[in-house]
Amino acid sequence: MKKTTNSGVNRRDFLKSAALGAVGLTILPSWKSSGLGAPPSDTVYMGAIGLGRQGLSVLRGLTSCKGVNMIAASDVHSLKRVRFQNRVEAWQATAGLNPRCDTYEDYRYLLDRTDIDAIEIASPDHWHALHVIHSAEAGKDIYCEKPLSYTIREAQEMVKAVRNNGRVLQVGSQQRSQATFQKAIELVQAGKIGHITTIKAKVGDAPRPLSVLLDPSNTDPDLQKKDPPAELNWNLWLGPLNDPSIFYFDDICPPISLNPEVNESAWGAWRWYSETGNGYPADWGAHMFDIAQAAIGMDGSGPVEITPPGYNGAKFTTFKYANGIIMTEEDYTSGVSPNSQGIRFDGTKGWITVSRSHISCSDQSLIPADIAGTPPQSAADRAAAQAAREAAAAAEAARLAAMSKKERKAAEAAAAAAASQIQAGGPGDIRYEISSPHSQDFIDCVRSRKEPIAPVEVGCSSSITCILSNVAMELGRTVHWNPATERFVDDPEAMAHRLYGYDYRSPYKLC
Repeated sequence: MKKTTNSGVNRRDFLKSAALGAVGLTILPSWKSSGLGAPPSDTVYMGAIGLGRQGLSVLRGLTSCKGVNMIAASDVHSLKRVRFQNRVEAWQATAGLNPRCDTYEDYRYLLDRTDIDAIEIASPDHWHALHVIHSAEAGKDIYCEKPLSYTIREAQEMVKAVRNNGRVLQVGSQQRSQATFQKAIELVQAGKIGHITTIKAKVGDAPRPLSVLLDPSNTDPDLQKKDPPAELNWNLWLGPLNDPSIFYFDDICPPISLNPEVNESAWGAWRWYSETGNGYPADWGAHMFDIAQAAIGMDGSGPVEITPPGYNGAKFTTFKYANGIIMTEEDYTSGVSPNSQGIRFDGTKGWITVSRSHISCSDQSLIPADIAGTPPQSAADRAAAQAAREAAAAAEAARLAAMSKKERKAAEAAAAAAASQIQAGGPGDIRYEISSPHSQDFIDCVRSRKEPIAPVEVGCSSSITCILSNVAMELGRTVHWNPATERFVDDPEAMAHRLYGYDYRSPYKLC
């Protein structure tokens, strides 16, 4: 008997309709599920979907956890499949594991494997829903990058799929596992700065339409409309997106090369355009709005009123919560570094500012010195720091010049090796987000069957908050939201907005 999934399409028929082959896709868990049943051994065997820049970052976090083996991977870009396979098999060899990581263009072949316990998902946001739902239905636990979804309805269906199939899902909101943010949440919830009245959360600009790239003023070669390269299956990359105006340009799926190895020079630009992503409100909002809601007890809930900048005198996107707290998307540094992402909590007894690099408080004695860090710098301070770096570089050049030819050659070789390690995404690379504690929490929960620090309901509510800001901005007015029903209040226009939910391109179906 053929199995029909809750996504409304028989996976075997879907495979045939997509002209990708006629392999059988039996949906079996890698261990028998009974509620949140336990895996049979300490080793967690993983597969990965989405092998770009962030996929490599998540890989590094997961493979730093003891007892994890990455044995399969999928991406619609052939060179990224090879790069990922090479990275994994090199790591496996150094870890004393059998060096083998199978790769697939179509992720459903990966999900058919019964030897895989959990899936890493780092695909573009518009693919998250199907990847999560199908993974849950296949009996896999899931680590899914943030934001959880592209639309509100997708987030809702993902919660159902994870819970109906008894899966563990960790959202990649790694700030929840970072000491500075955990301390901020602790202090706010303990009332150390009194009752919270306002929150400033800096995330960044809303997405723009792709049509801006067609303007003659756009001369950036990486942003020019062109035919997709042979190594990218563009039709599969588009997946459920149904907008025929979407076109390929290099930065939408940044190119790489293997020989010589040259990695992505930018994050995938699909996130910056409204037809394919939700801009900074989702990219960084899924971090900063997420922490703000955690601190004020709004996990699994959200705002009740959202007003865009420019409407009824609002200077910034403004979120109002049922408990009276107001959160605005604006500079939290009082002009010191206006584009730095972070949060400021203002209460009746004091304030807290927090980012990835620091935490400060009106009563600094509440902050452990080892996590205080350095607050954002002004432009003048940043210029001074840059001058110091340049002086250090000049001093290094002078040091090399004073060496013998043999000494200089050895030093330059060592420097080149370090640079190569960074370019390849090795241990010295600071360009990627590394979140080992967050990854470890996921792996621990796969084994224990306990809830992770960022479960699917949290990802759902945080993602919805991000999306609500874009709906309000596109409609150009205030929208009212009911967090309990997850519906707009008496607003047919907002309910019909594509970011609430859109019809997937055939043959894809959400539910």
